Amino acid sequence: MSVNGKKVLHMDRNPYYGGESSSITPLEELYKRFSLPESPPESMGRGRDWNVDLIPKFLMANGQLVKMLLYTEVTRYLDFKVVEGSFVYKGGKIYKVPSTETEALASNLMGMFEKRRFRKFLVFVANFDENDPKTFEGVDPKTTDMREVYKKFDLGQDVIDFTGHALALYRTDDYLDVPCLETINRIKLYSESLARYGKSPYLYPLYGLGELPQGFARLSAIYGGTYMLNKPVEEIVMEDGHVGVKSEGELICDPSYIPDRVRKAGQVIRVICVLSHPIKNTNDANSCQIIIPQNQVNRNSDIYVCMISYAHNVAAQGKYIAIISTTVETGEPEAEIEPALELLEPIDQKFVAISDLYEPTDDGTESQVFASSSYDATTHFETTCNDIKDIYKRMTGSDFDFENMKRKQNDVFGEDEQ
Repeated sequence: MSVNGKKVLHMDRNPYYGGESSSITPLEELYKRFSLPESPPESMGRGRDWNVDLIPKFLMANGQLVKMLLYTEVTRYLDFKVVEGSFVYKGGKIYKVPSTETEALASNLMGMFEKRRFRKFLVFVANFDENDPKTFEGVDPKTTDMREVYKKFDLGQDVIDFTGHALALYRTDDYLDVPCLETINRIKLYSESLARYGKSPYLYPLYGLGELPQGFARLSAIYGGTYMLNKPVEEIVMEDGHVGVKSEGELICDPSYIPDRVRKAGQVIRVICVLSHPIKNTNDANSCQIIIPQNQVNRNSDIYVCMISYAHNVAAQGKYIAIISTTVETGEPEAEIEPALELLEPIDQKFVAISDLYEPTDDGTESQVFASSSYDATTHFETTCNDIKDIYKRMTGSDFDFENMKRKQNDVFGEDEQ
């Protein structure tokens, strides 16, 4: 909005950036936040060496958020590391999601003949172009559902599980019965992201995700935006089609600021676990993702584990942070994530949060109050970026245009240093 010449006043009732997606530091602050009676033991090292994300997410290397960061040049304030590997849970064990053809051929996730069929399927996906019917091989992107595509390549249940959940990153199996185009595009995004750095398709910022909102706040300041932390919002006033926090204009906010304009759409459980060891069977990776497909644990939605460590300047030397997240399905959320906790044993300390998920009840065009949806259980920012683009469109009436952003940047910074 700032780059587009809007006057932006950014208020936050918290003393830190990022609202519910901030990174908490020092460690003592995290203990307080979760109302733990004791303070961190000495074995956890210096409190200020910790930056603990409240909401775990990685960035897809070729995904929308990375494009937004590159086009807005917020990358100049951030350093990223590639996440070392992605794993999938099958029959109580974890396996690396194959990241190259060689790994696919050596993987224990599937048998010899299945590997060949899977390879054919991947080649089909890579060549698929929705604008070129010659690449369809009898699949109609608008009518053929994904179940039929899997059948066409004769892929078994295990391969379907890891393709849908570890590559296309669906949380449930609802996608099987809708036209296949979105799934094909998601697998393409995974493959393209993987191709950029090789180890996994995911990136993670040094010092934690709290660096992202700070980077955007700095960018906004360059274009004249004003930021106020620690500023309580007492009342949101609406008069004559204007909305203001005792002022005028439009308002974008997260659901916690306007409880009467959002509805509850479910719950997410997130458990932050502090470990003194890498996760077993991950080849001692100092960062990884583990996906537990719902079929494997008789659930309707997947369980995710994001693990990062001292290598990312988010924990004391030799310490690891693993964060489990999933959509709540029963009255006993903690029992639902038991399979994930077992993979992490022994755990030094855990912090459990159960959050309500909210979505706006109106699109904001009448009220001029544009609410975002709460962060979901996915472990990447694709759904969040869709929400940002949706808010942008509702506010301005036009689609968010990456290229336009780029042109405006050139006007301010010049093209030479791009």
